[in-house]
Amino acid sequence: MKKAFRFLFISTGLSVLVLFAGAQKAPDPKSPDTLSIATLDACVQYALKHYPLYQQALLDEQITERQIKGRLADWYPQLGVDANYNNFFQLQQIAFNGGYVQSGTYNQSLVTLGLSQTLFNRDVLLAARTKKDVMTNIRQTTETDKIDITVNVSKAFYDVLLTEKQIEVLNDDIVRLERNLKDSYNQYRGGLVDKTDYKRATISLNNSRAEKKTNEEALKARYATLKQLMGYMRPDSLRLVYDSTQMESEVFIDTTMGVDYTKRIEYQQLMTQKRLQIAEVKYNKWAYFPTVTANAAYNLDYMHNEFSKLYENNIPYSYAGVTVSLPIFQGTKRTQNIRIAELQLTRLDWDISNLQNTINTQYVQALATYKSDLNNYYVLRENRDLAREVYNTIKLQYNSGVKAYLELITAETDLRTAETNYSNALYEVLSSKLDVEKALGLIK
Repeated sequence: MKKAFRFLFISTGLSVLVLFAGAQKAPDPKSPDTLSIATLDACVQYALKHYPLYQQALLDEQITERQIKGRLADWYPQLGVDANYNNFFQLQQIAFNGGYVQSGTYNQSLVTLGLSQTLFNRDVLLAARTKKDVMTNIRQTTETDKIDITVNVSKAFYDVLLTEKQIEVLNDDIVRLERNLKDSYNQYRGGLVDKTDYKRATISLNNSRAEKKTNEEALKARYATLKQLMGYMRPDSLRLVYDSTQMESEVFIDTTMGVDYTKRIEYQQLMTQKRLQIAEVKYNKWAYFPTVTANAAYNLDYMHNEFSKLYENNIPYSYAGVTVSLPIFQGTKRTQNIRIAELQLTRLDWDISNLQNTINTQYVQALATYKSDLNNYYVLRENRDLAREVYNTIKLQYNSGVKAYLELITAETDLRTAETNYSNALYEVLSSKLDVEKALGLIK
């Protein structure tokens, strides 16, 4: 009885544990991770883990690897079993002693255990010699996607920061305008100025608020673009983290570096394709060689006129041999295929030459844009500092009654424009720096 109760207690406990475990929600392996610290590097790394097109590229690598293994499997011995059954309505007749006699049985079944081994086959030989280059080519395609993701996410990151900075500038501008509106209103109530200054302050404030609303809506769209490029599907908001001082220090790049084609992934891809094309030329030349296969088989031959007794006895036989297959004449097909492969190899050389010219042009254009943006950045940074000094001076003079309100509005507008232009210049030079690094093949 005690054993029975003990068994019942243990069984009940296990059942409760199983039900409790089943009630727990299983983790979803495809559930996106949370990005708590959204720095630029974190956003790029997140994109490389979650962006669908990049994940597809990684799967393409695995598919290609499996395809190569599938082709190389033809080098292994091939073992198989074949079985058939035939019922003859009329037996074959053969000539014998001046007459005809029936040969064979009405029922026949053959079971064959066959073994073959490829000794020479140009298709399998091509797969064996090009397996490394094929994998290199698909991995270089993935590397191209990775570089594009890095550049696109970085630029989208800068777009978001630029819009946020513009909103921040407008917030400061609105605070100044509200203060100016209050001062001009108090001066108007005190009889020091007419209501023109008060109305001008109201117009400027309304314009800044309207522009801020426009940027706030644009910010939503830019965040959506960044999330899409990152593969960020979580409903919670994404908060970017950055160090403005560090970003300002990262605008510099060595402009004396020359172009090294070997660092560009596109050039590396073409060189890999050239090696594959050279192998293709050899593959077509191998068409003049025979295909050689070793064969062996063990056969169980069942024959009987009555189906019920067909499998009571068999007549086994076996053999081993070599099969050599060589087309003699194919109407110059092999010669034409060789010539086509050689012409494609020559065409690939022209692709390499064209790519070198394209890389040179890309670098010159990217470097020219970067230098222009960098100079613009220096100028606009100085303008921002000067605009601040001018505004603070005129503000004090206006409060003292020395300057007219129109000059204050002009100074305030200049300050807002200078701060906005400086922000634009900072993120433009960072973006153009990315283009230079991409042209030099420095983005990894």
